[in-house]
Amino acid sequence: MAQTPKQDRMTPAERMRALLAGQPIDRVPFFPFTRGFCARNVGYPLESFYADPEKSFWSQVWTQEMYGYDGSPAIGYAAYGAWEFGGEVRFPSSQWEQAPIITRFPVQSEQDVWNLRLPDVKTAGMLPMMMQFSKLQQEFGTSINVTCGSPFTRAGNMCGIDKLCRWMVKKPELAHRLLRLATDHGVEVVQYWVDTFGAERITARTSTPAEANQVISPKQFEEFAFPYHKELHEKLLAMGVKRFHCHICGEHNLNLPYLARIPMGDRGILSFGHEVDLETAASYFPNHIIAGNVEPQVIQNGTPQQVYELCRIAIEKGKKAPGGYVLMAGCELPVMAPPYNIYVMKKAVGEFGWYDY
Repeated sequence: MAQTPKQDRMTPAERMRALLAGQPIDRVPFFPFTRGFCARNVGYPLESFYADPEKSFWSQVWTQEMYGYDGSPAIGYAAYGAWEFGGEVRFPSSQWEQAPIITRFPVQSEQDVWNLRLPDVKTAGMLPMMMQFSKLQQEFGTSINVTCGSPFTRAGNMCGIDKLCRWMVKKPELAHRLLRLATDHGVEVVQYWVDTFGAERITARTSTPAEANQVISPKQFEEFAFPYHKELHEKLLAMGVKRFHCHICGEHNLNLPYLARIPMGDRGILSFGHEVDLETAASYFPNHIIAGNVEPQVIQNGTPQQVYELCRIAIEKGKKAPGGYVLMAGCELPVMAPPYNIYVMKKAVGEFGWYDY
């Protein structure tokens, strides 16, 4: 590894404003995709990242200060939907747990599907804490993110993804009912954020973890995931939301033709797991910013040299993306990742990420 990286010529805020506006930037931005790692990094209990908005916010601010990366604090969790619709979750409490875990699904039976109703977005599940977090974002002038996930993943969190997959095959009307509720709920949540902060300040964060081809086929994606996800984005854009950060999580190569038909707003950010090649991603989304795709397992278990090499490859591919590129882990940074490996990611940006205009 080289020892004397160049010095940044832009602040993180300047760099991100220019990137989102399609203007030249000094170097590739770096988002580690940190969540619970930040709590551990500053000495807070892991569960505080999700249970205490102030600790969550400040642990991210301080960790960003320590490593000098770009982006802004954000909150959300993959199990969203279970607690919010009346189920139960447990916050992570050990090094073997990274995020909240569903302990009881709100939908146990077919009849529960028909009895389920939309929750109050002001009081349901984690939403009060997420709103408190967004008010901290507003107070300190950072980007305001509203997490609206994906209808398919949230439907799976209501009943269990295994049950949802069985119903897609045997009783599709049940699957469509849950997808309808999940979509309508996502719209209501974002409307609440728009009413509170204004559409211009909001970035909507969506994702597609349970839709990956490790779980469902492209044909099932086309029927059950694509139309609801597209509708969600269209309705949010109609509210005045301008931009999305959509995390394409997992193996989605066969779903990319459908994802490319979903509107992403003004220069949205699309982040990818290691399963999707960055040059392939850029070919499907030439007008948007591509992010990813350093494998989290290697960040946690690999050597610094392995992490550095993966980052080098990603940066050299990503810099060719016509809409811009952000170096990022392919999914959430593991809570137990060695701190030095995150430093190595930033170091790789300093070695290979510079643009020559």
